[in-house]
Amino acid sequence: MDFIGAYTADHLIFLLKGFLITLEVAIISIILSFLIGGAIGILRYAKIPVLSQVLMLVVETIRNLPLLLIIFFTYFALPEIGIKLEIKTAAIAALTIFEAAMLSEIVRSGLLSIEKGQIEAARSSGLTYMQTLQYIVLPQALRRMVPPIVSQFISLLKDTSLAVIIALPELMHNAQIINGQSINYTIPTFLLIALLYFLVNFTLSLLAKQLETAQTDKKAKSKTSVYTPQNLQA
Repeated sequence: MDFIGAYTADHLIFLLKGFLITLEVAIISIILSFLIGGAIGILRYAKIPVLSQVLMLVVETIRNLPLLLIIFFTYFALPEIGIKLEIKTAAIAALTIFEAAMLSEIVRSGLLSIEKGQIEAARSSGLTYMQTLQYIVLPQALRRMVPPIVSQFISLLKDTSLAVIIALPELMHNAQIINGQSINYTIPTFLLIALLYFLVNFTLSLLAKQLETAQTDKKAKSKTSVYTPQNLQA
């Protein structure tokens, strides 16, 4: 093991550049997958005829495919039908598609977790379906969805390493280039990238646990509460 040779300034800068690309791809994919997955989850919850069934088929298909296959498809197969994506764009597209399917189920499950009694009470009090969804269902469901959504984001960050297969210059890709210079760099390099992944993911894990604890405490305090049009502003 050669820690001194592996941790030269040039190598560290090279790894950090890869890590920045990892974070960039992860952040963009997180935002896009949250927006798309949230919309799909809400549409499936609404049970719109035909559309809900089509979305269910799409989501279940994607969820049961390996992410690596989706990455291969976006980068190698799409050009065959005239859609050529840059490496970074292909990675973001693949991660977004896969994570959106996962997040849509989290959103739909969160919406379904709201007690029907509250929904019926809101509707009988004169609220429309959309008002009930906006003021009664979504605010409570979002709080319940935060911990699993954060956990899914942690998985997404780790999944960015799979983009090494299409030569995305992210952290793992750059680490492999450094390792190719000397076998003595392998352990020091992988220890460093493991530390970088750990620091980010552990921070997100702590955040998820704190949010889950806060949600549990809030749920216990409001266990007997009933949401009505009169307390929407509370």
